[in-house]
Amino acid sequence: MEGYILDWANMLLRWVHVITAIAWIGSSFYFVWLDNSLTKPTAPDLKEKGVDGELWAVHGGGFYNPQKYLTAPKQLPENLHWFYWESYSTWMSGFALLVVLYLFNASTFLIDKNVFDMSPGAAVGFAVSYLLIGWIVYDSICRLFNKNDRLVGILVAIYIAAAAYVACHVFSGRAAFLLTGAMVATIMSANVLAWIIPGQRKVVAALKAGQPVDPIHGKRGKQRSVHNTYFTLPVLFAMLSNHYSMTYASKYNWVVLILIMLSGVLIRQFFILKHKGKINVLWPAAGVAALAVVAVMIAPQPRPAVAKGGEAAAATVSFAKVQEVMNARCVQCHAEQPKMMPTAAKGIKLETPEDIKTHAQLIYQQAVQQKAMPLGNVTQITDDERALLGQWFEGGAKTTN
Repeated sequence: MEGYILDWANMLLRWVHVITAIAWIGSSFYFVWLDNSLTKPTAPDLKEKGVDGELWAVHGGGFYNPQKYLTAPKQLPENLHWFYWESYSTWMSGFALLVVLYLFNASTFLIDKNVFDMSPGAAVGFAVSYLLIGWIVYDSICRLFNKNDRLVGILVAIYIAAAAYVACHVFSGRAAFLLTGAMVATIMSANVLAWIIPGQRKVVAALKAGQPVDPIHGKRGKQRSVHNTYFTLPVLFAMLSNHYSMTYASKYNWVVLILIMLSGVLIRQFFILKHKGKINVLWPAAGVAALAVVAVMIAPQPRPAVAKGGEAAAATVSFAKVQEVMNARCVQCHAEQPKMMPTAAKGIKLETPEDIKTHAQLIYQQAVQQKAMPLGNVTQITDDERALLGQWFEGGAKTTN
């Protein structure tokens, strides 16, 4: 029953997280596009009202005319919409999902003893600290060098790259990718909580009190908002990376993570400039080039030609030995009643010859080619055992010998 409840918690939290993330990213992308697409008004009445930019658009059978004021309208409307719950809800649901899936199963998902041997408690402590330190360092960079946006961008990029390297040398590859994404997502949401919304509240309060508005609030909010839009695509990759073990199982997974996140920034830059009417294909070309480098880096190595009689040797691998490996290394998570998880991981069971035969392709891909399973190699499968599974699959995955 505990496993059933956790599965429901996992599913519902993931659902909420995706929904709120769509709302947050959608509004963020829309306002970046809107801000970069505004044109100076020509109508005298708009200039008189203090409108600094406007846009005409058609959507859903209707016409829209968003307007941006240089500071604010002369009289603030009663109903002023604030965009912040999308951010807060995304972070809270994401952190809850991290707790349920990763922190409650630290020994399985956070730890890879071949990377760094630590206790589950230490892994949880490191994971939470990783998120907090990420915000502290980022915010310190922005505070110390706030007058030089280019320098801030370079230093933040260097820090994220260094953090990715550290994560990949402390946590399992899968957890390192996700935690790096979670760290950047924490920075994004903290930007909204600590700078963007408080600054906007101070501006509104000053306007209502008839006091002059300090332009620093708008400048700081704009800086953090711009950072958030560049962070978006790297975070999305990191959040989705757990589905693609070929990336985090690589020997140089930290390089893979940095290059793919960089490609996201370069591609986002193209669209930001495009909104302003500037088309520069070098930006997406550079992003695609970074992805191509990754693809070559992590491509499976060609297997050596099979020596004479090798086919027969592969075909004669004893299934009893294959099942022995399954029992020693796999059924702890893939069984009717697994010992390391509440329920069979992904619903896959590897207890009977029929089960093993059914999932032979997955076993070959995950345990032999990509070496992504067992997660964090928690059951300490050996290279010889992986090779044995490979020979068995290439010999026809028979269960009768």
